[in-house]
Amino acid sequence: MTASRVIASNETAAGRHVDRSSPRLRTRRAVLAGLLATGAARAIGAPSHSIGAPSPATGAPAPSATPPSGLQVLHWWTSASERKAADLLAARVAEEQIGWRDVAIPGGAGLGAGKVLKGRVLAGDAPEVTQIIGVSIAEWADMGLLLELDNVAAAGAWRGALFPTVADLIQHRQHVVAAPLGIHRVNTLFYHRALFARLGLAPPRTWREFEAVAQRLRAAGVAPLAQSSEAWQVAALFENLVLAESGPAFYRDLFVQRSPVAAADRRTAEALLRLRAVKGWLRGRLDERPWTDVVRQFARGQAGMMIMGDWAKAELAVHDAALERDYGCAAAPGTGGYHLYSVDTLAMFAGDYRHMAAQEKMARLLMTPALQLDFNALKGGVPVRSDANPARMDSCARASWTTFARGAAVQAPSLVHRMATDEASRDAIIAEVHRFFLDDRVPPAQAQRRLAALFRLFNLKPHGVAGAQDPDRGR
Repeated sequence: MTASRVIASNETAAGRHVDRSSPRLRTRRAVLAGLLATGAARAIGAPSHSIGAPSPATGAPAPSATPPSGLQVLHWWTSASERKAADLLAARVAEEQIGWRDVAIPGGAGLGAGKVLKGRVLAGDAPEVTQIIGVSIAEWADMGLLLELDNVAAAGAWRGALFPTVADLIQHRQHVVAAPLGIHRVNTLFYHRALFARLGLAPPRTWREFEAVAQRLRAAGVAPLAQSSEAWQVAALFENLVLAESGPAFYRDLFVQRSPVAAADRRTAEALLRLRAVKGWLRGRLDERPWTDVVRQFARGQAGMMIMGDWAKAELAVHDAALERDYGCAAAPGTGGYHLYSVDTLAMFAGDYRHMAAQEKMARLLMTPALQLDFNALKGGVPVRSDANPARMDSCARASWTTFARGAAVQAPSLVHRMATDEASRDAIIAEVHRFFLDDRVPPAQAQRRLAALFRLFNLKPHGVAGAQDPDRGR
């Protein structure tokens, strides 16, 4: 099925009279054609389901000829701990008489899943439910492909229950288009309690303290930091360093506004220099390991510290490592008052609306207080609800939730996890940071000039749609 036929099917199913020459429709076709041109992966992992036959042009969904057999859910929760969280969702959904047809795509930060999703949509085989996060929500919603969940959100009083940042994230042009599951704190420092006790070390609160601890660990023959040279993991470390050097306001200038002036700023240079210093501590461990291998290294006591999102806490439990007993959790150095966040969300593809009742039922379930607490206990995050009870959270989760609750002034949207900017900008920034990390011959000033040039190019004309965390975007 061509991009034009995908759009036509969806527009007709929604009962809209569409001007095929309208600028918005031409934009949608261009975006889908662009996805095809980038070599989106073919659909894998599930039987084919067409986007479906058109509904009558009445605005009402067409009745299904046969009852839906379940909802296909495409996601990238594939590690041992993530599987437990996904299995919990599947079990709770089953209790509501909804089938969960699992389509799990491996790949850190959802890189593989994003390609598969694009390929399936282009083939007219969109899943009923998919993990779409951050700015990507707005990009897909702008093409008119996502089911609007306004009735569910209104009935559940989502706007009043959600943190404002999360409520804004799932809304596009005054419509709720995704169901939020949990919030992750990307600026989390894990430290090995036995090693720290043996060497008389305290968890570092600043980068000066971090360097002193790293020197002590290295003198004791222990790798100071568990870290991979995989591109997205290097960029995640860099965004932590930027936040530590500058705070949320400058961070947003750099990664949300994509300011060439911010790229040239000394604070960006200092973050790049610190990134190179961290590389020096790694010595021979520069291989591109998946994040689960990094967690395993830390769990075995082969590294004294690890900077990673709090999803690592759940994976550590798989290795029988317990919070407070085996490891401690704190904010990354220099970021104690801030929250570098990523939000887990599931969106629903409208298709021919045969599955709408089940999709709305699932969305309603995902926002219930009990499921929010249980899911995030397994996933390592915290509930998106501002009325959650922090007393029922562990110390790491409680610190994350209470910091996020302080509001936008202390929040920074993760670049790596699609919270800050569109996919094209994100990929280009990550590639440039990775290039600097791998090649010691590249001076910080050159990396800054290249970032500034990229920003000027990106800001010349929009890529996709306005970012979900851009306050100027249309709602």
